[in-house]
Amino acid sequence: MLSTQTTTPGPYDLARIRRAKGGQRIAVVIPAFNEDHSILRVLEDIPGALIDEVVVVNNNSTDNTASIAAAAGATVLHEPRRGYGSACLTGVAYVLAKGYDSIVFIDADYSDHPEEMTELMEKLTLGNYDMVIGSRALGEREDGAMLPQALFGNWLATRLMRLIWGAQFSDLGPFRAIRADALRRIGMRDTNYGWTIEMQIKATRLGLRCAEIPVSYRRRIGVSKITGTVSGTVKAGWKILYTIARYSLQKR
Repeated sequence: MLSTQTTTPGPYDLARIRRAKGGQRIAVVIPAFNEDHSILRVLEDIPGALIDEVVVVNNNSTDNTASIAAAAGATVLHEPRRGYGSACLTGVAYVLAKGYDSIVFIDADYSDHPEEMTELMEKLTLGNYDMVIGSRALGEREDGAMLPQALFGNWLATRLMRLIWGAQFSDLGPFRAIRADALRRIGMRDTNYGWTIEMQIKATRLGLRCAEIPVSYRRRIGVSKITGTVSGTVKAGWKILYTIARYSLQKR
């Protein structure tokens, strides 16, 4: 449990946590690049009674992200190769090697609500799913939390996945929970902007049991490295469309 966890779960919270945990060993993976203004708040809000280990993957940050995370009790890994997917791959390799049963992914910018990972794990465990996506499209969003280009990109990508594979997703949200055996079957490869959509496309092609739940979303702390810049938006959009085209041309 993180040393920053200051609140004690009540009886109802503990009952929910026990149901959500279901005897599983659960790890959280947080890719982080220059998030020293937000990482502590993310770590403080993680339900410590639910999670066995929190792994922050420092993606070549030039600020104090790594030292803040380590002081808060997180396991800190270092991935010098820049890229969201590269950081996630490093975290995945670590948690799979340690034999965790399920993994929760969440961003380091405090746009998601870490306490809602109990709901993600409840859906995963009680619904007997392989993967559960936290959908910002279905949940409540703070005004301005998702920029127009992000909203359009999510709409287009999910519609294309539905047309090509019949995938019933409403979002490419990074806040998600997945079983370790499902993650091994998927065999993730993307090192940057295509990480989330690769996971969803492959899960659908493999016939994995997938679901979504509504999650809350707020304005992130700091500026997005992707949708916050023109170049990041263009690169992310191109990679998502490229990933869809690539897998649509492959045999199952």
